Amino acid sequence: MKKQKTIKKQKPVEKQKTMKKQNIVLISAVCLVIVFALGSYFYKSQQTAKLSFMARENASTFVRDYSLTLGSNDAKVYIVEFFDPACETCRDFHPFVKNLMAENQGKMKLVHRYAPFHPGSDYFVKILEAARKQGKYWETLEAMFNSQHIWASHHNPQPELIWQFLPQAGLNIEQIKTDMNGPEIAKHIAQDLADANSLNVRQTPEFFVNGRPLPSFGYSQLRELVEAEIRANY
Repeated sequence: MKKQKTIKKQKPVEKQKTMKKQNIVLISAVCLVIVFALGSYFYKSQQTAKLSFMARENASTFVRDYSLTLGSNDAKVYIVEFFDPACETCRDFHPFVKNLMAENQGKMKLVHRYAPFHPGSDYFVKILEAARKQGKYWETLEAMFNSQHIWASHHNPQPELIWQFLPQAGLNIEQIKTDMNGPEIAKHIAQDLADANSLNVRQTPEFFVNGRPLPSFGYSQLRELVEAEIRANY
């Protein structure tokens, strides 16, 4: 006959100790999660408070005297957008922001700031700023976004291809090629990048509504923040 294997039972005291250790580990893990969540919440709250203060006390960090704006000067709600012409998400958000402006006509003002984080993106910013001198900024931006998939491919970027699409904006191309290399434009790009760094902008597009950053990134978050500021100011 085979001998039956004897199963050694755990003593009640040892069992209690084991369960106590397991409970301590579980409670510690839960506490860490709560501490992390609270820490993130307070950090975001502090950042929002800080940026709102900066919007009041240091408005130039958000809007420089040279910054391109769209909308009424009497608007009480400002959307400051740091963007990159070669950024796909910036392209996707562009019509959404236009719709927000149309829905809240007279109440909102859009401020465009540059954050050319993609390699070589400052080339396209310079074209935009040169087009602005001809009063064709928005037409040029539309032409850029519509053709972005051709000249800004991440696998094979070909910035020179942009030139074939710029006539659609009604530009004097030769004048663009001259104006885009002006020192003033380079200075403005450098200032925008410095302000982006001050505001902890790390990716594009990045939005601030009356100095408040989005709680998290997304279309609905931007709409909700805009609507909250409109309710508060009108």
